[in-house]
Amino acid sequence: MKKLITLSLVLLIFTSVTAQLPLTLESPFVKVVENIRESVVNIQVEYEVKMDTGQLPFNDEFFRFFFPDIPRAPQSRKSYSMGSGFIFDQDGKDVYIITNNHVVQEGQEGEITVTLADKAKYEAEIVGLDSETDLAVIKIEVEDSEEVVEAPLGNSDEIKVGAWAIAIGNPFGQLGLDRTVTVGVISATGRSNLNFGQDSPIYQDYIQTDAAINPGNSGGPLLNIKGEVIGVNAAITTPNRGNVGIGFAIPINMAKKVVTDLIDVGKVRRAYLGIRPQEITPELKESLELKEVAGVLVAQVMEDTPAEKAGLKAGDVILEFNGKKIPNVSKFMITVANSKIGEEIPLKISRNGKIKTLTVELTERNEDILAKNSSKPQEEKLLGVEVTSLDSEFAERYNIEADYGVVITSVSTDSPARKAGLEAGMVIMEIDNEPVKNVKDFKKALADLKKDVVLLRVKTRDDNYMFVAIKLDK
Repeated sequence: MKKLITLSLVLLIFTSVTAQLPLTLESPFVKVVENIRESVVNIQVEYEVKMDTGQLPFNDEFFRFFFPDIPRAPQSRKSYSMGSGFIFDQDGKDVYIITNNHVVQEGQEGEITVTLADKAKYEAEIVGLDSETDLAVIKIEVEDSEEVVEAPLGNSDEIKVGAWAIAIGNPFGQLGLDRTVTVGVISATGRSNLNFGQDSPIYQDYIQTDAAINPGNSGGPLLNIKGEVIGVNAAITTPNRGNVGIGFAIPINMAKKVVTDLIDVGKVRRAYLGIRPQEITPELKESLELKEVAGVLVAQVMEDTPAEKAGLKAGDVILEFNGKKIPNVSKFMITVANSKIGEEIPLKISRNGKIKTLTVELTERNEDILAKNSSKPQEEKLLGVEVTSLDSEFAERYNIEADYGVVITSVSTDSPARKAGLEAGMVIMEIDNEPVKNVKDFKKALADLKKDVVLLRVKTRDDNYMFVAIKLDK
């Protein structure tokens, strides 16, 4: 009986105390969305698409001589694209908006209309475009007294896999679903080597999230639980162009430099080293006596570049760049591009199993340098490989031996050779059953090709021999 009375008193006290406490059932995402939702804008681009009317008889001058009153077929048609963006800065009347390059690039020759949360519409102008990261900045002009909501920019280097992720944007723009909020988690970071078609960005370091991202969400913000922008929603991987839980956002820290350069100088200034980097594979790790599958292998050093002046050589492995460990080629490219131009930077390398430190002074990358150092003979572009002789320093360094042939030093991404499984370190011995004794033979054999498929006999890195048929992209 006493136990029953005691239990009743405890329940009475608990009920009395909890009755005085506020009942909080509101989602933690509500405040985040309330504070930032109005910074998200809808972007519509209207542009002209030229039509191929060369085969239509209505435009043929001979036809029109006999039928002059029939209207000509239209030379172009109007097209529209829609996406998202978010306001990140206001300077007086000027309001700056971050979005994707692929959302607004057609606006260079067309019209861009931005719709704010209060339904007010503004004509926008392009401040700058950067296809290499798929980022862009556009600008609208508001009245003197008009203030807009700016989205606070966070630090994408601090995000962790499993943390909350909130996406806001305008999916399926034709349906009017503006400022839709979706919630998920950070699924992964550092995603790269993704293929989104011919306009895939060169610099990739994507945040992956399962927060629903659909067509039209591109350019919108990805937020953390504090309501800070940690990424710019950019792409999805899907079999049906709908959300399947795999979306990608550009880290906001990458966007900060791009945006600053686009506003200040109208283009992105990037540093240039002058090498062709190659991924470290488990096999190369063993061959090069490395401690881990990390760093980048120097496949080629371009002439008269910062890399050559610093003393880098083909076969070196760059382990650290300016004190930062290099995990892979993608991170390396971004690290180099974002480095300070004209500043001396230490490079920690492994050469023949020994650790050395070199100093390099980076220059600004420009189109002339790229054109000079990316030019390859047509036959090498055809196959997608670069080769060297069996008596070269590259072959000697990696103990590559064969009776005859040429050694592959690098294989281009998404090339016919890469698709067929060719790798650096393999030896090409025959092309269409004809022996290849040196680099001159290799170039001549490819230049003389008459077929769309070439048959190679190669020696693999583990000393096996095999035939490889490669369909060429002519």
